Amino acid sequence: MKKLFNPLFLAILFLVLTVQLQAQNDQKANEMVGSILEKVKSYENISIEFTYVLENLKENIKQETRGEVTIQNDKYVLNLMGTTRIFDGKKIYTIIPEDEEVIISNYDDQDENEITPSKMLTFFEEGYSYEMDIVQNYKGRKIQFLKLIPNEGTNDEIKEILLGVDQQTLHLHTLIQIQDNGTRTQIQVKSFKRNQPLSQKHFEFNEDKYSNYYINRLD
Repeated sequence: MKKLFNPLFLAILFLVLTVQLQAQNDQKANEMVGSILEKVKSYENISIEFTYVLENLKENIKQETRGEVTIQNDKYVLNLMGTTRIFDGKKIYTIIPEDEEVIISNYDDQDENEITPSKMLTFFEEGYSYEMDIVQNYKGRKIQFLKLIPNEGTNDEIKEILLGVDQQTLHLHTLIQIQDNGTRTQIQVKSFKRNQPLSQKHFEFNEDKYSNYYINRLD
């Protein structure tokens, strides 16, 4: 589970939804990011379906899967690789059907490894320079890419990050992270919905549904 729901993966995922960057060298890129952030903040909630691809040609590794996530303020429900992670604003519930186990842990806002959507609003606020990159056509849509380059000492593993933005909707469409070791991670949004009618219990964990599971309480 550590590999699946590690902080870096969650950071990448929520960055697709809620990016905030500090202008450092490209005014046009700054204006676009400001427009994206303004639009995202206006939504009551966001639901996306996405593909997640991890590959390293040197190591002959390629993993591809689909997932979905719903976010409202700091609460979220993430489904990926058959596992569900729920954050109700206080506790984190990781549901693993394969092991018939539920891991319950407290959220610690002082722990830098804990990731929430609101933290992603400032995740790249410092330590990265960025600039406008290429424009690509994707099924008739123009995707403008922004390149993020970590400043020296910020993140020694990441070489660069590319954010693809739909020029018409200003929704983030693609995120590509390239590491120095040749590992390439890509998240591509397949469906982007906002302001969906969600149940009040959407972000609640119902323990009765998992009466036959082992409940591992770390809280």
